[in-house]
Amino acid sequence: MTMQLKVNQRRLAFVHKLSRRWLAKAGLAVCAGWILGASAEVNTTGLAVTDKEVTVGILHSVTGTMAISETGSVQAEKLAIKQINAAGGVLGRQIKFIQEDGASDWPTFAEKSKKLLVNDKVAAVFGCWTSASRKAVLPIFEQYNGMLYYPTFYEGLEQSPNVIYTGQEATQQILAGIDWVVKEKGAKTFYLLGSDYIWPRTSNKIARKHIEKLGLKVVGEEYYPLGHTQFNSVINKIKLTKPDVIYAIVVGGSNVAFYKQLKAAGISLPKEKPLLLTISVTEDEILGIGGENMEGAYAAMKYFQSLDNPNNKAFVEAFKAEYGNNIVIGDVTQAAYLGPWLWKAAVEKAGSFDIDKVRAASPDIELTTAPEGYVKIHPNHHLWSKTRIGHALKDGQYKVVHETAELMEPDPFPKGYQ
Repeated sequence: MTMQLKVNQRRLAFVHKLSRRWLAKAGLAVCAGWILGASAEVNTTGLAVTDKEVTVGILHSVTGTMAISETGSVQAEKLAIKQINAAGGVLGRQIKFIQEDGASDWPTFAEKSKKLLVNDKVAAVFGCWTSASRKAVLPIFEQYNGMLYYPTFYEGLEQSPNVIYTGQEATQQILAGIDWVVKEKGAKTFYLLGSDYIWPRTSNKIARKHIEKLGLKVVGEEYYPLGHTQFNSVINKIKLTKPDVIYAIVVGGSNVAFYKQLKAAGISLPKEKPLLLTISVTEDEILGIGGENMEGAYAAMKYFQSLDNPNNKAFVEAFKAEYGNNIVIGDVTQAAYLGPWLWKAAVEKAGSFDIDKVRAASPDIELTTAPEGYVKIHPNHHLWSKTRIGHALKDGQYKVVHETAELMEPDPFPKGYQ
């Protein structure tokens, strides 16, 4: 009897031990399920998100003729990501980036964007510069439901649920710039000049319509391939037609040749006869052109490195600390810097990295720390921002000579300009 009792006690102890092990495993399973559930709440669409990291893409030209323009965008996006990570990341996760080179080639942009979305499953892409590259990747972002933060001033006439446009559109740059030069400089005749692709051609189409609506005249219009370096022929035409304004939308490395040849031909921009107004040459390009060749030109943009506000001072200081005291910052560079911060704000508002939730959370996102001062995402995915006119100085910087009193509402489809 005693022996049997001992056997039974040993059996009960063994059962209890098994029960404790099972309960412990079950508890771990419940805990693991809770953790996975918490992770799943912020990522239900299979994006490259773990409990510690979220992966995004950077897609710009770091080789080819557009590298002179796009390198600053890459630097700005990396700086923003570094600062966000130092401040704790996004939803407690550090941002990891995969960088691809569009190589100044639109099919390459399309190919690399598909890789980032389909293979790498990035949560967002910060990239493109030219409208041609944006048009090349747009169908891919819409097909695979990715989110692109596009930093360049552009022609407008576009609105996509898969793009946040952090640069300005036509009403905020083209129309406002022409209105300024007509009102302040008494301009009556214009010579339109651009690189030969979507943005310059469409922008000049809008410019021509506006000039003619004002009862003024376009006396010439010319386009040249990207990378073109021989501008003497068109400079001779400009000298013959004597326009009040050279309206220049030359991009990339071609700017170096154009402005040097303009000066060599005896056209002195400081004399303002003719006056040159550009919507494409930022401080980044002037670094390659040379301040002595740009001195006296005007630019219509929303940001210049010389802006005197606390946000911009901190931004310029951080940028120079990261990339060197000789670095310069242009309009598109600043707009590229906004991308990761606006994405972070939308993700945290949504409480999720899921594209549809981030998209839904994006309208009315405000960024009070923007170097340009303050921006807000409009429901049409463009930004409320100011228009400014800068006067190019010999040191390669612009002096701000005009800015709109209030933020301009973005209107990518202005009536009468489509």
